[in-house]
Amino acid sequence: MNNHLDGLVFLTVIAGRKQKSLLLDALTEAGGRLVNIVYGRGTVDANYLKCIFGLVPEESKVVIICLLPGIKSDAVLEMLIKKFRFDKPNTGIAFTIPVAKLSI
Repeated sequence: MNNHLDGLVFLTVIAGRKQKSLLLDALTEAGGRLVNIVYGRGTVDANYLKCIFGLVPEESKVVIICLLPGIKSDAVLEMLIKKFRFDKPNTGIAFTIPVAKLSI
């Protein structure tokens, strides 16, 4: 039914605002298209996270969403781990959803 959407993924990246420019450059270079940016603020009290987990999160966030060819999604997620250290606490979160699975 949606053959033109097969193979595309919807990538969502949430990170600190300070990383916005570098993330945008890396994502567009990797093939990200129709890139949108939304600014947000974390809702958890930083003091709570510091006491419980020893984490000091950046409260100002950037949410970057884009379309990406599915064949590039693993490489992009790996790049986020290597270049932006998304495998470490307080760095960022990224996930993909197949576009064919989204309701349109």
